[in-house]
Amino acid sequence: MSFIETIKEKAKKNLQTIVLPETNDKRTLEAAHKILEEKIANLILLGDEVALKKEAAQHNLNLEAATFINPTSCDELEDYVELFVKLRGHKGLSEKSARTLLVENPLYFGVALIKSGKADGMVAGAANSTADVLRPSLQILGTKKDSKLVSAFFLMVVPNCDYGQKGIFIFADSGLVQNPNAEELASIAIDSAKSFQSLVGKEPIVAMLSHSTKGSAKHPDVDKVIEATKLAQSLAPQIAIDGEFQLDAAIVPSVGKSKAPDSKIAGYANVLVFPDLDSGNIGYKLTQRLAKAEAYGPITQGIAAPVNDLSRGCSSDDIVGVVTITALQAQQK
Repeated sequence: MSFIETIKEKAKKNLQTIVLPETNDKRTLEAAHKILEEKIANLILLGDEVALKKEAAQHNLNLEAATFINPTSCDELEDYVELFVKLRGHKGLSEKSARTLLVENPLYFGVALIKSGKADGMVAGAANSTADVLRPSLQILGTKKDSKLVSAFFLMVVPNCDYGQKGIFIFADSGLVQNPNAEELASIAIDSAKSFQSLVGKEPIVAMLSHSTKGSAKHPDVDKVIEATKLAQSLAPQIAIDGEFQLDAAIVPSVGKSKAPDSKIAGYANVLVFPDLDSGNIGYKLTQRLAKAEAYGPITQGIAAPVNDLSRGCSSDDIVGVVTITALQAQQK
């Protein structure tokens, strides 16, 4: 059974309710059909029920099992307006502005459903930028109590690979935090380890990546990773974290033994923490394209409830995969 099929089975055991706000995109409707057919999650689709079902029928898609909510005619709209103003009124948000955002921007309405307990998570980004997806999430949901920042990772599944957890890795941060400082990098490492544990169900082994291995190079960028490693180790001594490592020293046992003989982690990492967004983004795309790896994400971590972004170039199957992961995150919450 493939990794994605394994986590689908986990999602099916405790169905979560996921909002899909981008119903004007055919890929969303195609994904909804597959999710409902496989019974991976309960779905809330935002928009006019009659129009959406008509559109679906034209493409031989069955959305009968979905719940439809039209923000413009929702009976609970005023409750969500009141909730939004309560959360953001101190920032100058008026009732009129709150109502306009909720009615005209389905991303805000979807997050309001999560905050009110009507839904457990949301997936969007096929037709919206990362900033647009995350803005309402941070304004309405905020960050987790035990997280210092919101970051993003890709769950990578590399075929025919003995490294990591039989080819399964988390690459972080590969989608959000541009140039984390040492404290932020430590937080990303700890949150990524927790994400690996919850999604993969195996012990996370975290490598803090650099162009240096255990002092082989000197540079302020290396110093940042060294400091981040020490911080992460002190904040989460129960998690296997070490660095700084070059990539080969992190995942190849023979190289790890040669370059970092005193490290129990070198050569066995399954959570790779990149020093900045450039390297993380390049790394996951190289792995995806050259190794033909499955890349699920960017998956966010640190938000008070699971809201996940999609690449605007995603396929309907990509949406299904991210919804499945979002459902698992919701189960853990």
